[in-house]
Amino acid sequence: MGAMRRATVVTVAAVSAAMVVALGAGPDAVGAARVPEVSDGPDLPVASDGSVASGGTVASGGTASAAAQDIDGREADLAHHGRVSLTRGLLEVRFESENHGPSRLADATVRLDFSEPLAAGQTLPADCLWNGARTVLCRTGQLRAVGRSHAFDVRLRTAGRPHQVVLRVDTAWNGGALDSNPENHRHRVLVPDTGDKYAF
Repeated sequence: MGAMRRATVVTVAAVSAAMVVALGAGPDAVGAARVPEVSDGPDLPVASDGSVASGGTVASGGTASAAAQDIDGREADLAHHGRVSLTRGLLEVRFESENHGPSRLADATVRLDFSEPLAAGQTLPADCLWNGARTVLCRTGQLRAVGRSHAFDVRLRTAGRPHQVVLRVDTAWNGGALDSNPENHRHRVLVPDTGDKYAF
């Protein structure tokens, strides 16, 4: 029995040695398992819950905004506030933009959309331009974190004499930064022809 046990041990040892050689392990690996090196692959954006995102969309769980923040690396809460009035076809809009941060913005564009067509041939403030018969775009310029733009005064005549106008305010462009609080830069204001100032 002792001879058979010794023979079995020798056989197992010989088979183990052969496996080590066959797997390409060097002499220093005899008697120890060698773990093959595995590449981690390309770095992928990871959302806050650990799920992998691609192209700004979370693959499973999480939120798209979290993925966008990881990809772009900048977040800026841009807000627009002001007042608007309508008096016998004259629209007066005064507003300013504020960056609540945390990142600064090199520039941003505010869009003012009116429900009624505006009279042709009107002059706009220096930082604003026309984008159709009912839309005006205004450039804020650089906005530091926790900083404000200058105040915009936009005075416009409507093409007719409407009883009311709806003004929609929004961010047209912010340089690609994530803004997770859109409520303070998107506004819809009903402006009756009363001369009263309506806040947004």
